[in-house]
Amino acid sequence: MIETLKNAWRIPELRKKLLFVVFALVIFRFGYAIYVPYVDTKSLAEIFQQYSNTLLGYFNTLSGGGFSQASIFALSVYPYINSSIIMQLLQVAIPALERMVKDGGEEGRKKLASITRYVTIALSLLMGWTYYIMLRSSGVLLRTDAWSAIVIIMTFTAGSAFIMWLGEQINSKGVGNGISIILFASIVSRGPAAIMTIINGMRSGSMNVISLIIILVVSVLMIGFIVFITNAERRLPIQYAKRMVGRKLYGGQSTYLPMKVNMSGVMPIIFASSIVSFPGTLIQFLNPKEGTFWYNFGQAFNQGSVAYIVVYALLIIGFAYFYATIQFNPIEVSNNLKKNGGFIPGFRPGKPTTDFIAKVLNKITLMGALFLGIIAIFPLIMSNINGLGGLAIGGTSVLILVGVALETVKQIEAQMLMRHYKGFLE
Repeated sequence: MIETLKNAWRIPELRKKLLFVVFALVIFRFGYAIYVPYVDTKSLAEIFQQYSNTLLGYFNTLSGGGFSQASIFALSVYPYINSSIIMQLLQVAIPALERMVKDGGEEGRKKLASITRYVTIALSLLMGWTYYIMLRSSGVLLRTDAWSAIVIIMTFTAGSAFIMWLGEQINSKGVGNGISIILFASIVSRGPAAIMTIINGMRSGSMNVISLIIILVVSVLMIGFIVFITNAERRLPIQYAKRMVGRKLYGGQSTYLPMKVNMSGVMPIIFASSIVSFPGTLIQFLNPKEGTFWYNFGQAFNQGSVAYIVVYALLIIGFAYFYATIQFNPIEVSNNLKKNGGFIPGFRPGKPTTDFIAKVLNKITLMGALFLGIIAIFPLIMSNINGLGGLAIGGTSVLILVGVALETVKQIEAQMLMRHYKGFLE
């Protein structure tokens, strides 16, 4: 990876793109130092320390701490990510929308991108209003009149829209996926705070050298495991039949159909985390009395409990199958192979090929779901081990960091390959 970045830096065109990405990320991080008006940020930061194991704490981690500071970029990339997910699901539910994307070509993709932007703005308004209600109920607002509500909600919405625009600028003028890189920067920005937690733990005696070594070793092994599974794929052999077109003979070549083991990425973990953390967040707001049903219910779903871990694992597996089914359609793949004269050796075109691809898809989806479950649950188990305190390795954060880094490096290598490719005329 480092060698790839060095080689890309020597190319003027790629160097300009890399510098643009750095400049965009600097602007992005400056936004976190600008707070919305009428909010007592110090009191808000103290309140968020109680929400570290809830859904709000999870959002705060992935937003780079902006959620607990009420910065203009507090909503971060969540509205855009949620909007993209909604549009993906709607393509499955609404055939007209799917036809617009597939048959419309570039124009159809532009229409889909435009609709996604409008949905992002709508979700930003909704999330901004919800965030304002939480701020008002927490008692951290300096003013609670209608004007302050409008200013705060519109500021959050404008910040989310600016991040969406900044991500699209990185896509067109930089390298890599803009939204993913912004999310990458948000998670990395929490690194100094994690290092200070370790240093304070060493000073206070709550963490010893052995615990620190275990954490470092496990982190390295986890990163290696994530890289291995992220790059792993099942390759189905494809053979194309020979056919005559005029006087020329076409086809006859052999290739393969790649099927990634972790096809759904980090989305199942994000969905499962949001759902399983919701009870704890709700109980935190209700603040029930000790000994009541809701108090015991909240304790049962406390982060790190047995019920929390079991439900978390089951939700991850379920969402992994759901998301893989949306992304990869065996019937569509089988029909495309049949139209282009391709077939899988040993299986007739049509239903036998579809059944075989579906069988392989179920197997690799199970492996990918188990992988995601291990990455998500193992940090929780580590945090419960005596001597490690509550310092858990963020499996979701590491998975996002490694995935974005690998994707960006691949895009840089692809652009370098295209630049050095001499073509057929030389």
